[in-house]
Amino acid sequence: MRVLLVEDDPMIGESIRDGLRPDGFAVDWLRAGSPAIHALESEPYVLLLLDLGLPGLSGLEILRLVRARAMPIPILIITARNAVADRVAGLDAGADDYLTKPFTLEELAARMRALLRRQAGRAEPLIVRGALTVDPVSHEVTYRGAHVVLSAREFALVHCLLERPGAIVPRARLEERLYGWGEEIESNSVEVHIHRLRRKLGADAIRTVRGVGYMIAKAP
Repeated sequence: MRVLLVEDDPMIGESIRDGLRPDGFAVDWLRAGSPAIHALESEPYVLLLLDLGLPGLSGLEILRLVRARAMPIPILIITARNAVADRVAGLDAGADDYLTKPFTLEELAARMRALLRRQAGRAEPLIVRGALTVDPVSHEVTYRGAHVVLSAREFALVHCLLERPGAIVPRARLEERLYGWGEEIESNSVEVHIHRLRRKLGADAIRTVRGVGYMIAKAP
C-alpha cells in the first residue's frame, strides 16, 4: 500500500519511511509542502501523512487544497502542535485524524489501519472473503483454515486485491500501489508475486483476466 509522507524533519521522515515498510507500506517522502499536491494528483496513494510546519506550503494549506479539489484520500496529521486550537483547526479543515509528536510507530500504523478500514467501509479489523481471512494488524493470513506465511509485499498485494473483491486490478495499478519512489521494479515482478501467492493460497485464489489484470473473486 502506497503512502505519501510530507515531513521536513529528516530523522522523523526516515524513521517513518523505514519503520512502516515491514507493515507493507511503500512510503514516498517529501520534505517540503509545495510538491505535495502534484504528487497526490499523479500517484495512487491510499493515505497522506501530513506535518503542519513545512517549508513552502504549510500543512494546513495543503489540507485545504486537497479538500477543495475533492480528493477523497484519508489524511492523518502528524505534528508537534498539541494545542486544542491546532487540533480543532486541523480536523475542521478536513483531516481524518490528528497525532501529536512524539509518537510510536505502532500507534501510527494502528491509526493508519483504522483510517483505511473506514475508507473501505469496514468496521471489523479482519478481512474475510470466502475461505480467505486476512488480519491487517498481525499480517496473519489463513486460507481454508490453514495458516499461510506471506512476505510483506505478498501481503500488500493480497490486501490491495481484497479492497475491491470481484474487481479487476491492472498490473500497472498493482505496481503503482506496491512500489515507492526509487524502488526498482522488474518487468515481471507482479507476475512473480502472483505465482508465489497461488502456490501458497491455491491456484484458484487469484484469477488472471488475460490482457487486463488480476482479481480475487467475491465470496458466493
